[in-house]
Amino acid sequence: MQHDKVLILDFGSQYTQLIARRVRELNIYSEIKPFNKIPTDIDSYKAVILSGSPNSVRGDNALHPELENIRAKKPMLAVCYGAQYLAHFSGGEVAPSSTREYGRANLSFIKENEVFFENISKGSQVWMSHSDTIKTLPTNGVLIASTTDVANAAYKIEGEDTYAIQFHPEVYHSTDGKQLLENFLVKISGLKQDWTPDSFVEETVAAIQEKVGNDKVVLGLSGGVDSTVAAVLLNKAIGENLYCIFVNNGLLRKNEFESVLKQYEGMGLNVKGVDASERFLKALVGLEDPEKKRKAIGNSFIEVFDDEAHKLTDVKWLAQGTIYPDVIESVSATGGPSATIKSHHNVGGLPDFMKLKIVEPLRAIFKDEVRRVGATLGIDPELLGRHPFPGPGLGIRILGDITAEKVRILQEVDAIFINGLKEWGLYDKVWQAGAMLLPVNSVGVMGDERTYEKCVALRAVESTDGMTADWVNLPYEFLQKTSNDIINKVKGVNRVVYDISSKPPATIEWE
Repeated sequence: MQHDKVLILDFGSQYTQLIARRVRELNIYSEIKPFNKIPTDIDSYKAVILSGSPNSVRGDNALHPELENIRAKKPMLAVCYGAQYLAHFSGGEVAPSSTREYGRANLSFIKENEVFFENISKGSQVWMSHSDTIKTLPTNGVLIASTTDVANAAYKIEGEDTYAIQFHPEVYHSTDGKQLLENFLVKISGLKQDWTPDSFVEETVAAIQEKVGNDKVVLGLSGGVDSTVAAVLLNKAIGENLYCIFVNNGLLRKNEFESVLKQYEGMGLNVKGVDASERFLKALVGLEDPEKKRKAIGNSFIEVFDDEAHKLTDVKWLAQGTIYPDVIESVSATGGPSATIKSHHNVGGLPDFMKLKIVEPLRAIFKDEVRRVGATLGIDPELLGRHPFPGPGLGIRILGDITAEKVRILQEVDAIFINGLKEWGLYDKVWQAGAMLLPVNSVGVMGDERTYEKCVALRAVESTDGMTADWVNLPYEFLQKTSNDIINKVKGVNRVVYDISSKPPATIEWE
């Protein structure tokens, strides 16, 4: 089934992926491409959106898209930089703003009977983020909305389905942003809303069957959401021809290897569990540098995975849980293409001698869509709701060198924290949580004795995509009980701290 598609041209905005996700929430398929790599099959897209940008249209480094096959030929929505670009280079004028236009604003004027603003009323909150502003509209520009500070907040071009706005409809702070996108895409551009998790499953299963045929496929499972959903999709398509390998690197959460393996078997997956804990710990002896630790864990995984894959005969394909953000080409501030395509953290950089073809069933969808697809496939909500967990596992939550004893301590601490979050009904309110074992000892008193033991830091953050994150304001009573439980039950720990740093500037993980 052919779905209507939206093309989003990226000018380097931090919000570009958010635009794509908002469009998909309307059950419309969207794709992101760099502004200077417009697809040649432009006719296959029914509408185009121009993103924002950190650049200025007035600067020497202004980014210039080739719009002759798009403008006036297709419905086009220009957001922020896009809106200023259309104004500045088509007979209007953009100048530095006298007040920095950043943050919340409200629409103080909306032109009557505009389909673009249907079901959106005066006073609606929008999110601004720019230091330039449109002083005069482009040729044939018609003003359709203003805020108190921004006269030309939105305009359209007479005789075209071209609309431009100086605010971001894709961020949550723009309260009617989704309605605005729906007005543009459905009412003005006439796109069908038929891109759903059900249709994705149906079409992906058919595509896998056609691509793979009767060949055998090997997949490395991590216990995470992406590889699990990829496995269930592949299993639905090719059944017993899918061989899953679940490696215990000794750095998983407490009892996780056994419990997740049981879950996988219960889901009918053809899975083999490989306990390689000792091999990983041996490779980590004496390593303190985070990058060296990551490398050692990654290399050990490749060796173990390769050993296991060689035990299988006639395997032709390697499946990966790659998702859309991993494959989007990013645009640098200079406008030059800076392809930052990450390899999947569990099977990235497999050795050349595994000359397998790649199958990536999730490479077209975002993380939130992966969860929706998983729900459609009937995967246990508890598995789908699991917090993200780093590929190197507890290896990067133990700061400094790693020993079996440190892993034991951190697994116990982490289990008390995570189980506590679940018992208190807090787990699903948090994007990611975990404990860090710090490379410091501190003085304490237990009974009448002085102790000199480890300190652990607890971390819980809320986020939608991991790009930015805020620390979670957990109840003091919960933190108090958790701290008491950890210090009383985990031998070797006498101090617990809670990390109250947001990202940026701090990252979610400590290493």
